[in-house]
Amino acid sequence: MGVNMGNKREAPTEPETVFLLHGLARSAFSMFMLERRLKRAGFRVRSRGYGSTRADISQHVAWLDEVLAQEDLTRSKALHFVTHSMGGIILRKYLQERTLANLGRVVMLAPPNQGSEIVDQLRGWPLFRYVMGPSGQELGTDPQSIPKSLGKVDFELGVITGDASASVLGSMFLPSPHDGTVSVEAAKVDGMKDFLVVPHSHSFIMNSTMVASQVATFLRTGKFSAQEEDDPGKAAR
Repeated sequence: MGVNMGNKREAPTEPETVFLLHGLARSAFSMFMLERRLKRAGFRVRSRGYGSTRADISQHVAWLDEVLAQEDLTRSKALHFVTHSMGGIILRKYLQERTLANLGRVVMLAPPNQGSEIVDQLRGWPLFRYVMGPSGQELGTDPQSIPKSLGKVDFELGVITGDASASVLGSMFLPSPHDGTVSVEAAKVDGMKDFLVVPHSHSFIMNSTMVASQVATFLRTGKFSAQEEDDPGKAAR
């Protein structure tokens, strides 16, 4: 009797996973709207909070290493990352020091890839040190800062940053255009595959419907699409 091999079943493959990494002085909840939209787009999404103001960037990198080891991500076709603000610097340092066999694509939202002049001006202030913690002191534009030490990226990266802000500090210390925390030029990094500027501020760029759509597009194709209009009822500046 012949053996029918036509009904052999392959082990199911998990959908592509997106790991969300929030920014300084924020929480995983700040990425909730983006998380929901990426799930609707068909991605498996993981979002974890960390004590961003209670440790330095090297300690955050160690935390990320532990979390990724604990998460069941080995069945994913690819492990993508979407970061906000300092989350992008943590990921860059992580990928500089470690290798992920199933690394997919990365989208960074408003990353201080060249540092922030606001940190240069305020890190000596006791209140700033108290509020922003050790990692906040490491995000300046001087050669010793963490962003300046990381060099060119060697993974598929798309960067989305904003050029809208009513921030007094941004107007005082940042070159225009900027998002209130990071200038448009400071968000760029050598080696990135695509770059997009949107009319949003630093704090709420991740809540934009259009930004979520562009994130999903880059994760699938490695490039952003032609810019589209936001739904004003769903996106906040």
